[in-house]
Amino acid sequence: MTDISFEAQMLHTPYEKPDAYNALSMPIYQSVAYEFETATAMEDAFCARTTDHTYSRITNPTVQYFENRVRKASGANNVTAVNSGMAAISNTFFTLAYAGANIVTSPHLFGNTYAFFKNTLTGFDVDIRFCDLTNLDEVRSKVDDKTCGIFLEVITNPQMEVADLKALAAIAHATGAPLIADTTIIPFSTFHANNFGVDIEVISSTKYISGGATGLGGLILDYGTFNWSHHKILKMWQGPLGTEAFTTRMRREIHRNIGAYMIPQAAYMQTLGLETLDLRFRRQASTTLELAKRLESLEGIVSVNYTGLENNPFYAISKEQFGDLPGAMLTFDLASREACFSLIDHVKLIRRATNLFDNKSLIIHPASTIYGTFPESVRKSMHLKQETIRLSVGLESTDDLYNDISQAIKAS
Repeated sequence: MTDISFEAQMLHTPYEKPDAYNALSMPIYQSVAYEFETATAMEDAFCARTTDHTYSRITNPTVQYFENRVRKASGANNVTAVNSGMAAISNTFFTLAYAGANIVTSPHLFGNTYAFFKNTLTGFDVDIRFCDLTNLDEVRSKVDDKTCGIFLEVITNPQMEVADLKALAAIAHATGAPLIADTTIIPFSTFHANNFGVDIEVISSTKYISGGATGLGGLILDYGTFNWSHHKILKMWQGPLGTEAFTTRMRREIHRNIGAYMIPQAAYMQTLGLETLDLRFRRQASTTLELAKRLESLEGIVSVNYTGLENNPFYAISKEQFGDLPGAMLTFDLASREACFSLIDHVKLIRRATNLFDNKSLIIHPASTIYGTFPESVRKSMHLKQETIRLSVGLESTDDLYNDISQAIKAS
Protein backbone atom coordinates (compact mmCIF):
# COMPACT_ATOMS: atom_id res chain seq x y z
CA MET A 1 0.00 0.00 0.00
CA THR A 2 1.28 3.48 -0.85
CA ASP A 3 -1.72 5.72 -0.17
CA ILE A 4 -1.80 5.50 3.61
CA SER A 5 -2.29 8.04 6.38
CA PHE A 6 0.40 9.83 8.34
CA GLU A 7 -0.41 7.70 11.37
CA ALA A 8 -0.07 4.45 9.44
CA GLN A 9 3.15 5.67 7.82
CA MET A 10 4.63 6.32 11.24
CA LEU A 11 3.74 2.83 12.45
CA HIS A 12 4.73 0.81 9.40
CA THR A 13 7.88 2.28 7.85
CA PRO A 14 9.99 -0.80 6.96
CA TYR A 15 13.57 -1.34 8.10
CA GLU A 16 16.33 -0.88 5.54
CA LYS A 17 17.49 -4.43 6.31
CA PRO A 18 15.50 -7.25 7.96
CA ASP A 19 16.06 -7.58 11.69
CA ALA A 20 17.63 -10.87 12.71
CA TYR A 21 14.94 -11.45 15.34
CA ASN A 22 11.99 -9.76 13.58
CA ALA A 23 11.74 -7.10 16.31
CA LEU A 24 8.71 -4.83 15.90
CA SER A 25 10.69 -1.83 17.21
CA MET A 26 14.04 -0.99 15.66
CA PRO A 27 16.70 -2.18 18.13
CA ILE A 28 19.24 0.19 19.65
CA TYR A 29 22.50 -0.37 17.81
CA GLN A 30 24.90 0.76 20.50
CA SER A 31 27.92 -0.35 18.46
CA VAL A 32 30.46 2.34 17.57
CA ALA A 33 32.16 0.56 14.66
CA TYR A 34 31.16 -2.01 12.02
CA GLU A 35 33.11 -4.91 10.56
CA PHE A 36 33.72 -5.50 6.83
CA GLU A 37 34.42 -8.68 4.96
CA THR A 38 37.06 -7.19 2.65
CA ALA A 39 39.36 -4.20 2.33
CA THR A 40 37.53 -3.22 -0.86
CA ALA A 41 34.17 -3.20 0.92
CA MET A 42 35.70 -1.02 3.63
CA GLU A 43 37.12 1.39 1.06
CA ASP A 44 33.78 1.65 -0.74
CA ALA A 45 31.95 2.44 2.50
CA PHE A 46 34.44 5.05 3.68
CA CYS A 47 34.45 6.71 0.27
CA ALA A 48 30.62 6.86 0.18
CA ARG A 49 30.29 4.46 -2.72
CA THR A 50 27.98 2.32 -0.59
CA THR A 51 25.62 3.15 2.28
CA ASP A 52 27.20 0.65 4.69
CA HIS A 53 27.82 2.00 8.18
CA THR A 54 31.41 2.66 9.18
CA TYR A 55 31.34 4.59 12.46
CA SER A 56 28.42 5.78 14.57
CA ARG A 57 29.57 9.39 14.67
CA ILE A 58 28.73 9.44 10.95
CA THR A 59 25.78 7.04 10.57
CA ASN A 60 24.08 4.50 12.81
CA PRO A 61 21.33 1.99 11.96
CA THR A 62 18.98 3.11 14.75
CA VAL A 63 19.42 6.78 13.91
CA GLN A 64 19.12 6.12 10.20
CA TYR A 65 15.80 4.38 10.73
CA PHE A 66 14.54 7.42 12.64
CA GLU A 67 15.72 9.66 9.80
CA ASN A 68 13.92 7.46 7.25
CA ARG A 69 10.68 7.64 9.20
CA VAL A 70 10.86 11.44 9.34
CA ARG A 71 11.74 11.60 5.65
CA LYS A 72 8.71 9.53 4.65
CA ALA A 73 6.38 11.46 6.96
CA SER A 74 7.57 14.93 5.98
CA GLY A 75 8.22 14.45 2.28
CA ALA A 76 11.75 15.80 2.68
CA ASN A 77 14.41 14.68 0.24
CA ASN A 78 17.02 14.21 2.97
CA VAL A 79 16.84 14.17 6.77
CA THR A 80 19.78 14.42 9.16
CA ALA A 81 19.32 13.78 12.88
CA VAL A 82 21.63 15.58 15.32
CA ASN A 83 21.85 15.81 19.09
CA SER A 84 19.83 19.00 19.69
CA GLY A 85 17.79 21.70 18.00
CA MET A 86 20.76 24.06 18.33
CA ALA A 87 22.95 21.48 16.60
CA ALA A 88 20.45 21.47 13.73
CA ILE A 89 20.75 25.25 13.41
CA SER A 90 24.53 25.37 13.78
CA ASN A 91 25.19 22.52 11.32
CA THR A 92 22.86 24.18 8.81
CA PHE A 93 24.57 27.55 8.94
CA PHE A 94 28.12 26.22 9.13
CA THR A 95 27.21 24.54 5.83
CA LEU A 96 25.68 27.69 4.30
CA ALA A 97 27.71 30.57 5.74
CA TYR A 98 31.19 31.77 4.83
CA ALA A 99 33.38 34.78 5.58
CA GLY A 100 31.77 37.81 3.97
CA ALA A 101 28.31 36.26 3.70
CA ASN A 102 25.23 37.63 5.43
CA ILE A 103 22.12 36.12 6.98
CA VAL A 104 18.83 38.02 7.07
CA THR A 105 16.73 37.20 10.09
CA SER A 106 14.49 38.61 12.80
CA PRO A 107 15.58 39.70 16.28
CA HIS A 108 12.56 37.72 17.49
CA LEU A 109 14.42 34.47 18.06
CA PHE A 110 14.89 31.89 20.78
CA GLY A 111 17.70 33.03 23.08
CA ASN A 112 20.43 30.59 22.05
CA THR A 113 19.59 30.99 18.36
CA TYR A 114 19.97 34.75 18.71
CA ALA A 115 23.26 34.29 20.57
CA PHE A 116 24.55 31.84 17.94
CA PHE A 117 23.94 34.38 15.20
CA LYS A 118 24.96 37.50 17.11
CA ASN A 119 27.98 36.17 19.00
CA THR A 120 29.24 33.01 17.32
CA LEU A 121 28.78 33.47 13.57
CA THR A 122 29.86 37.10 13.60
CA GLY A 123 33.21 35.85 14.91
CA PHE A 124 33.63 34.10 11.56
CA ASP A 125 33.01 37.36 9.65
CA VAL A 126 29.37 36.55 8.88
CA ASP A 127 27.11 39.62 8.86
CA ILE A 128 23.82 39.12 10.69
CA ARG A 129 21.17 41.52 9.38
CA PHE A 130 18.27 41.75 11.81
CA CYS A 131 15.04 43.20 10.47
CA ASP A 132 11.27 43.03 10.71
CA LEU A 133 10.40 39.98 8.61
CA THR A 134 6.77 41.07 8.49
CA ASN A 135 7.88 44.21 6.59
CA LEU A 136 8.70 42.90 3.13
CA ASP A 137 10.21 46.17 1.93
CA GLU A 138 12.64 46.10 4.84
CA VAL A 139 13.54 42.50 4.02
CA ARG A 140 14.20 43.40 0.39
CA SER A 141 16.52 46.20 1.51
CA LYS A 142 18.61 43.72 3.54
CA VAL A 143 19.18 40.93 1.02
CA ASP A 144 21.91 41.01 -1.63
CA ASP A 145 24.08 38.63 -3.64
CA LYS A 146 25.99 37.61 -0.49
CA THR A 147 22.88 36.59 1.45
CA CYS A 148 23.33 32.89 2.21
CA GLY A 149 19.86 32.52 3.68
CA ILE A 150 16.77 34.13 5.16
CA PHE A 151 16.00 32.48 8.49
CA LEU A 152 12.97 32.64 10.74
CA GLU A 153 10.92 30.81 13.33
CA VAL A 154 7.49 30.14 11.83
CA ILE A 155 5.91 31.37 15.07
CA THR A 156 8.44 33.24 17.16
CA ASN A 157 9.17 32.18 20.72
CA PRO A 158 7.95 33.94 22.83
CA GLN A 159 6.78 36.97 20.80
CA MET A 160 4.31 34.86 18.77
CA GLU A 161 4.97 36.71 15.51
CA VAL A 162 4.06 35.10 12.18
CA ALA A 163 5.64 36.16 8.87
CA ASP A 164 4.36 35.38 5.38
CA LEU A 165 6.42 32.39 4.29
CA LYS A 166 5.51 32.48 0.60
CA ALA A 167 6.39 36.16 0.35
CA LEU A 168 9.73 35.62 2.12
CA ALA A 169 10.47 32.63 -0.12
CA ALA A 170 9.86 34.76 -3.21
CA ILE A 171 12.30 37.41 -1.97
CA ALA A 172 14.91 34.83 -0.99
CA HIS A 173 14.71 32.90 -4.24
CA ALA A 174 14.82 36.03 -6.39
CA THR A 175 18.14 36.82 -4.70
CA GLY A 176 19.51 33.30 -5.05
CA ALA A 177 19.20 32.50 -1.35
CA PRO A 178 17.33 29.68 0.42
CA LEU A 179 14.57 30.14 2.98
CA ILE A 180 15.39 28.31 6.21
CA ALA A 181 12.71 27.91 8.87
CA ASP A 182 12.65 26.63 12.42
CA THR A 183 9.30 24.83 12.50
CA THR A 184 9.59 23.32 15.98
CA ILE A 185 6.34 24.93 17.13
CA ILE A 186 4.18 23.17 14.47
CA PRO A 187 4.97 19.51 13.65
CA PHE A 188 5.18 18.22 10.09
CA SER A 189 2.18 15.98 10.76
CA THR A 190 -0.02 19.04 10.11
CA PHE A 191 2.26 21.72 8.63
CA HIS A 192 4.06 21.09 5.33
CA ALA A 193 6.73 23.77 5.18
CA ASN A 194 7.85 23.05 1.63
CA ASN A 195 4.37 23.94 0.35
CA PHE A 196 5.12 27.49 1.47
CA GLY A 197 8.55 27.76 -0.14
CA VAL A 198 10.75 26.64 2.75
CA ASP A 199 13.91 24.99 1.40
CA ILE A 200 15.49 23.79 4.64
CA GLU A 201 13.61 23.05 7.83
CA VAL A 202 15.21 22.78 11.26
CA ILE A 203 13.41 21.18 14.17
CA SER A 204 14.12 20.59 17.82
CA SER A 205 12.91 17.00 18.05
CA THR A 206 13.32 17.31 21.82
CA LYS A 207 9.88 18.91 21.75
CA TYR A 208 6.78 17.27 20.21
CA ILE A 209 8.59 14.34 18.61
CA SER A 210 10.35 12.94 21.66
CA GLY A 211 7.02 12.37 23.40
CA GLY A 212 7.38 13.56 26.96
CA ALA A 213 10.92 14.98 26.78
CA THR A 214 12.57 11.56 26.67
CA GLY A 215 15.75 12.87 25.05
CA LEU A 216 17.47 15.70 23.23
CA GLY A 217 17.51 15.82 19.45
CA GLY A 218 17.38 17.95 16.34
CA LEU A 219 16.47 17.43 12.70
CA ILE A 220 17.57 19.07 9.45
CA LEU A 221 15.13 18.53 6.58
CA ASP A 222 16.38 19.32 3.08
CA TYR A 223 13.60 19.31 0.50
CA GLY A 224 16.01 19.12 -2.42
CA THR A 225 14.28 21.92 -4.29
CA PHE A 226 16.91 24.66 -4.21
CA ASN A 227 19.37 25.48 -6.99
CA TRP A 228 22.76 26.04 -5.34
CA SER A 229 24.55 27.23 -8.47
CA HIS A 230 24.85 30.81 -7.15
CA HIS A 231 26.15 29.88 -3.69
CA LYS A 232 29.86 30.67 -3.27
CA ILE A 233 30.73 27.26 -1.80
CA LEU A 234 27.85 24.95 -2.65
CA LYS A 235 28.05 25.72 -6.37
CA MET A 236 31.17 23.54 -6.39
CA TRP A 237 29.05 20.68 -5.04
CA GLN A 238 26.07 21.52 -7.27
CA GLY A 239 27.81 20.32 -10.44
CA PRO A 240 28.08 16.63 -9.65
CA LEU A 241 25.29 16.50 -7.08
CA GLY A 242 22.55 18.91 -8.17
CA THR A 243 20.03 19.67 -5.46
CA GLU A 244 21.81 17.19 -3.15
CA ALA A 245 24.63 19.72 -2.70
CA PHE A 246 23.56 21.08 0.69
CA THR A 247 23.01 17.77 2.45
CA THR A 248 26.05 16.15 0.86
CA ARG A 249 28.41 18.91 1.98
CA MET A 250 26.86 18.98 5.42
CA ARG A 251 27.07 15.22 5.95
CA ARG A 252 30.49 14.66 4.39
CA GLU A 253 32.18 17.71 5.87
CA ILE A 254 30.42 19.85 8.49
CA HIS A 255 28.43 17.13 10.22
CA ARG A 256 31.43 14.78 10.43
CA ASN A 257 33.85 17.44 11.60
CA ILE A 258 31.61 18.98 14.26
CA GLY A 259 30.50 15.58 15.56
CA ALA A 260 26.96 16.32 16.65
CA TYR A 261 25.17 13.22 15.35
CA MET A 262 22.20 11.93 17.33
CA ILE A 263 22.90 9.06 19.73
CA PRO A 264 21.05 5.76 19.11
CA GLN A 265 19.19 5.80 22.44
CA ALA A 266 17.64 9.17 21.60
CA ALA A 267 16.77 7.98 18.09
CA TYR A 268 15.03 4.91 19.51
CA MET A 269 12.95 6.95 21.96
CA GLN A 270 12.08 9.56 19.35
CA THR A 271 11.08 6.90 16.85
CA LEU A 272 8.55 5.73 19.43
CA GLY A 273 7.51 9.35 19.92
CA LEU A 274 6.74 9.68 16.22
CA GLU A 275 4.08 6.99 16.56
CA THR A 276 1.93 9.16 18.83
CA LEU A 277 3.05 12.58 17.56
CA ASP A 278 -0.13 13.53 15.75
CA LEU A 279 -2.43 12.35 18.54
CA ARG A 280 -0.51 14.28 21.18
CA PHE A 281 -0.19 17.42 19.08
CA ARG A 282 -3.89 17.62 18.30
CA ARG A 283 -4.82 17.12 21.95
CA GLN A 284 -2.28 19.70 23.18
CA ALA A 285 -3.08 22.29 20.52
CA SER A 286 -6.85 21.92 20.99
CA THR A 287 -6.42 22.43 24.72
CA THR A 288 -4.23 25.49 24.05
CA LEU A 289 -6.86 27.13 21.88
CA GLU A 290 -9.64 26.54 24.39
CA LEU A 291 -7.46 27.66 27.29
CA ALA A 292 -6.41 30.84 25.45
CA LYS A 293 -10.08 31.76 24.94
CA ARG A 294 -10.88 31.21 28.60
CA LEU A 295 -7.86 33.08 29.91
CA GLU A 296 -8.87 36.20 27.98
CA SER A 297 -11.71 36.78 30.43
CA LEU A 298 -9.82 35.79 33.59
CA GLU A 299 -9.43 38.69 36.00
CA GLY A 300 -5.80 39.60 36.56
CA ILE A 301 -4.65 38.69 33.05
CA VAL A 302 -3.94 41.79 30.95
CA SER A 303 -3.72 40.06 27.56
CA VAL A 304 -3.34 36.64 25.95
CA ASN A 305 -1.14 36.01 22.91
CA TYR A 306 -2.02 33.00 20.77
CA THR A 307 -2.28 33.19 16.99
CA GLY A 308 -5.33 30.93 16.98
CA LEU A 309 -7.41 33.69 18.60
CA GLU A 310 -9.46 35.65 16.09
CA ASN A 311 -8.45 38.99 17.61
CA ASN A 312 -4.74 38.20 17.25
CA PRO A 313 -2.98 40.44 14.69
CA PHE A 314 -1.45 37.35 13.03
CA TYR A 315 -4.64 35.29 13.01
CA ALA A 316 -5.25 35.42 9.24
CA ILE A 317 -1.72 34.50 8.12
CA SER A 318 -1.48 31.93 10.91
CA LYS A 319 -4.70 30.24 9.80
CA GLU A 320 -3.57 30.26 6.17
CA GLN A 321 -0.25 28.62 7.00
CA PHE A 322 -1.00 26.46 10.04
CA GLY A 323 -4.75 25.85 10.02
CA ASP A 324 -6.94 25.96 13.12
CA LEU A 325 -4.35 24.68 15.61
CA PRO A 326 -1.18 26.81 15.58
CA GLY A 327 0.77 24.95 18.23
CA ALA A 328 0.65 24.23 21.94
CA MET A 329 2.36 27.35 23.29
CA LEU A 330 0.76 30.60 24.38
CA THR A 331 1.89 33.62 26.34
CA PHE A 332 -0.04 35.96 28.59
CA ASP A 333 0.77 39.27 30.22
CA LEU A 334 0.15 40.29 33.80
CA ALA A 335 0.41 43.73 35.37
CA SER A 336 4.08 43.44 36.38
CA ARG A 337 7.14 41.24 36.69
CA GLU A 338 6.30 40.77 40.36
CA ALA A 339 2.84 39.51 39.46
CA CYS A 340 4.39 37.02 37.03
CA PHE A 341 6.76 35.68 39.66
CA SER A 342 3.97 35.39 42.20
CA LEU A 343 1.70 33.47 39.81
CA ILE A 344 4.53 31.09 38.89
CA ASP A 345 5.28 30.54 42.58
CA HIS A 346 1.64 29.64 43.29
CA VAL A 347 0.81 27.15 40.51
CA LYS A 348 0.24 23.67 41.91
CA LEU A 349 -0.23 21.48 38.84
CA ILE A 350 1.75 23.24 36.12
CA ARG A 351 5.50 22.62 36.37
CA ARG A 352 8.01 25.44 36.75
CA ALA A 353 10.47 24.41 34.03
CA THR A 354 11.81 25.25 30.60
CA ASN A 355 11.31 23.15 27.43
CA LEU A 356 8.27 23.02 25.16
CA PHE A 357 5.61 20.42 24.39
CA ASP A 358 6.38 17.98 27.17
CA ASN A 359 3.41 15.83 28.17
CA LYS A 360 3.29 17.99 31.30
CA SER A 361 2.40 21.69 31.09
CA LEU A 362 5.36 23.96 31.79
CA ILE A 363 5.44 27.61 32.86
CA ILE A 364 8.32 30.08 32.68
CA HIS A 365 9.12 33.80 32.77
CA PRO A 366 11.25 34.18 29.61
CA ALA A 367 12.78 37.60 30.32
CA SER A 368 14.40 36.47 33.58
CA THR A 369 15.41 32.96 32.51
CA ILE A 370 16.03 32.18 28.84
CA TYR A 371 17.00 35.81 28.26
CA GLY A 372 18.08 36.54 31.82
CA THR A 373 21.74 37.16 30.96
CA PHE A 374 20.93 39.41 27.99
CA PRO A 375 21.44 43.18 28.50
CA GLU A 376 18.19 45.06 28.98
CA SER A 377 18.82 46.98 25.76
CA VAL A 378 18.96 43.70 23.83
CA ARG A 379 15.79 42.40 25.49
CA LYS A 380 14.02 45.60 24.45
CA SER A 381 15.24 45.24 20.86
CA MET A 382 13.83 41.71 20.89
CA HIS A 383 10.51 42.99 22.30
CA LEU A 384 10.75 40.83 25.41
CA LYS A 385 8.57 42.13 28.20
CA GLN A 386 8.99 41.63 31.93
CA GLU A 387 5.21 41.20 32.17
CA THR A 388 5.07 38.09 29.94
CA ILE A 389 4.64 34.47 31.02
CA ARG A 390 5.08 31.57 28.58
CA LEU A 391 2.99 28.44 28.92
CA SER A 392 3.71 25.18 27.13
CA VAL A 393 0.51 23.17 27.22
CA GLY A 394 0.69 19.44 27.93
CA LEU A 395 -1.86 16.65 28.04
CA GLU A 396 -3.83 17.82 31.08
CA SER A 397 -7.43 18.91 30.61
CA THR A 398 -8.36 22.52 29.89
CA ASP A 399 -10.27 22.68 33.19
CA ASP A 400 -7.25 21.53 35.19
CA LEU A 401 -4.97 24.13 33.64
CA TYR A 402 -7.49 26.96 33.84
CA ASN A 403 -8.27 26.18 37.48
CA ASP A 404 -4.59 26.07 38.38
CA ILE A 405 -3.88 29.45 36.80
CA SER A 406 -7.04 30.90 38.34
CA GLN A 407 -6.17 29.80 41.85
CA ALA A 408 -2.58 31.01 41.42
CA ILE A 409 -3.81 34.48 40.47
CA LYS A 410 -6.14 34.56 43.47
CA ALA A 411 -3.35 33.35 45.78
CA SER A 412 -1.12 36.10 44.40
